[in-house]
Amino acid sequence: MNDSMSIPHLVMNASLVVQLVMLLLLAGSIASWIVIFQRSIVLRRAKQGHRAFEDRFWSGVDLNELYRETPAEREPLGAEHIFRAGFREFNRLLPKTRSSQAVLDGVQRAMRVAWSREEERLNLHLIFLATVASASPYIGLFGTVWGIMGSFQSLSMAQQATLSTVAPWIAEALIATAMGLFAAIPAVIFYNRLSAQSSRLLGQYEDFAEEFHSILHRNLQGRGEREAA
Repeated sequence: MNDSMSIPHLVMNASLVVQLVMLLLLAGSIASWIVIFQRSIVLRRAKQGHRAFEDRFWSGVDLNELYRETPAEREPLGAEHIFRAGFREFNRLLPKTRSSQAVLDGVQRAMRVAWSREEERLNLHLIFLATVASASPYIGLFGTVWGIMGSFQSLSMAQQATLSTVAPWIAEALIATAMGLFAAIPAVIFYNRLSAQSSRLLGQYEDFAEEFHSILHRNLQGRGEREAA
């Protein structure tokens, strides 16, 4: 390949606008890969933590003992966070009211808040991937249009229209298009994949909250029957 038509040479000699477009797309691509790796690690750990906590929860351990197991200095995550928020509210309201429904409503509100925080944590930065996926092709297209405009200008100023006159402009325009796709394709693939994984985990958290709510409801029913007897 002629050195004048090599990709590094074309990038270095592109117009300032196209270079800025390429730089923006490169920065977006690098940032999106950072987000992809970071979110993948977070979601993998969240799935492992959820399985470990559910195994412990359904092992028959006493709920008070399970609540005390989490060290105060460690922030609970996932289903454990929801469990601790609900059980803490349960223990706080139980001595204060004789209404089982008031206790259960308070527990449900506490678990809903914890679930919302887990949703925010799992979906952190995913909107950035969606933005890169949707905007990069258009940013690349802008660079392409600018390059094509440059090729027309070079043609109008040339005494003789030849391929060598317009080839560098067209080549840099196509590079801008390719970089836009290079940034957008991984972003859209991993946005869909990570969003699906996050949605599945949040669904599992919601199922756990419903099951835990039912356990507390049965606990209060049994306590009420014992007091009535």
